Amino acid sequence: MLNESQLKSMVQEIITGLLKEEKEKLDNLSETCIEENKEECVETIIEDDYIDDITEICIKEDLCVPNPANREGYLEMKQYCPARLGIWRTGPRHKTASTLRFWADHAAAQGAVFSDVDENIIDELGLLKVETMSKDKSEFLKIPPTGTKFSDEYKEIIKNNTVNNAKVQIVVGDGLSSSAITANIKDVLPSIEQGLKEYGIEFGKHIFVKNCRVGAMDTIAEITGAEVVVMLIGERPGLGTAESMSSYIAYKPSVGMQESRRTVISNIHKGGTPPVEGGARISELVKIMLKEKASGQDLKLING
Repeated sequence: MLNESQLKSMVQEIITGLLKEEKEKLDNLSETCIEENKEECVETIIEDDYIDDITEICIKEDLCVPNPANREGYLEMKQYCPARLGIWRTGPRHKTASTLRFWADHAAAQGAVFSDVDENIIDELGLLKVETMSKDKSEFLKIPPTGTKFSDEYKEIIKNNTVNNAKVQIVVGDGLSSSAITANIKDVLPSIEQGLKEYGIEFGKHIFVKNCRVGAMDTIAEITGAEVVVMLIGERPGLGTAESMSSYIAYKPSVGMQESRRTVISNIHKGGTPPVEGGARISELVKIMLKEKASGQDLKLING
């Protein structure tokens, strides 16, 4: 079985070979042909063995269809979602740039799941670090309930280092995308704090949970006695983005409660709901929940 270093080396060789093949084809084209098509699709070039990060190209603006009948309409359609529209082909296969983008996005999704949140960010934000009963990423993925429970040792750590019966307890969990937390937490967390302070709502020390599932917020609620628990957690990554975060908010959550009691704000990332805007919305929802003493579907019914 190949190790990580060997896999990376193999992928690099394949990518380099494909790019060189594509470059040779481009070199054989006439200058006129290149001039006619250079604006239709982004060209990736190898220079001194350095390959630009293809994921930095905005897929909503990258139209590779040559001479489309309605270019403006095509691009407008692409703005609604990061789907792979307008990638074109060369013979029976996708163009090299499109194939590389797929591989790069797939690799980013895998990395988001199997990597850990940057420890420096956790320390910088002063989060209380705990872990669920998942022994490792493999168990976390294969046996989801282990990501909602804590050992007696960690239960004591949570109990002794947070404010008992706080109005609000904020929990940050890596979930299925550590990349989402790394990318968004430094913007969304201060935004929530600012909103809560403006509303005069007190909150305790924030908690970071490694190998965390959404249900961990219920266990933490029972340990701390918090009135409202806000869970910020990485969403399952896709090929559109690996940095999307969700917020699950509940009034007096408890282990085994119905999922309909949670209020959710999803798609928090630079290409969806901006982190700062998401944080402001979360703090507003907390204020409403404390007033109405309800969350999720119960809150919807109260507010009609």
